[in-house]
Amino acid sequence: MPSLFSSNRERRLWMWTAVVVAAIYSTLGLARTLVDYLGNDFFSVWLFLAGCLLVLLTVVTQGLRVRPGGAEIAVALGVAAAYLLIIVRMSVPTERSHLVEYGVVAVFIHEALAERASRGRRVPAPALLAIVAASLVGLIDEGIQRLIPNRVFDPVDILFNVLAAAMAVTASVALRWARRWGSSVVRRAMGEPGPE
Repeated sequence: MPSLFSSNRERRLWMWTAVVVAAIYSTLGLARTLVDYLGNDFFSVWLFLAGCLLVLLTVVTQGLRVRPGGAEIAVALGVAAAYLLIIVRMSVPTERSHLVEYGVVAVFIHEALAERASRGRRVPAPALLAIVAASLVGLIDEGIQRLIPNRVFDPVDILFNVLAAAMAVTASVALRWARRWGSSVVRRAMGEPGPE
């Protein structure tokens, strides 16, 4: 009987996905209490900064396992600029938190599915599956909120969850493409044969 996971890395990625999802769901009942206790400005600023740190750690641990080349750096700067423009235009702090939370979930899911596919397991359209899976996690999040007093089911939040997942996976795919493209350019420059 084949193992559920294709590698230890895939197992770790699914574990981290579960940890992030559990962290998101565990704050559902506490969010209003924390905002009331700490104050909206304090809470939103520090929560957002902590989320940015989580995204940075996710990108560093998952995306930059090797020294980046010029194409990879250019794509990373473009991704950072796009995120910065979107974050600056978002006026509601909870919108920013969705961008962070579901971006991290989507990156972990995409990396796990890409690892599975690289190990020869059948994974049709890993990027699309990651976006759909992260969006479903967000939909469940909103569904749970409908059942909790002082929380609101908001279709706009569902849209932000989908947007966050799509942006994160697109950034991950773009960085992966830039890494492969840069590697193939270096191999050709050194006269080495590249993959067919």
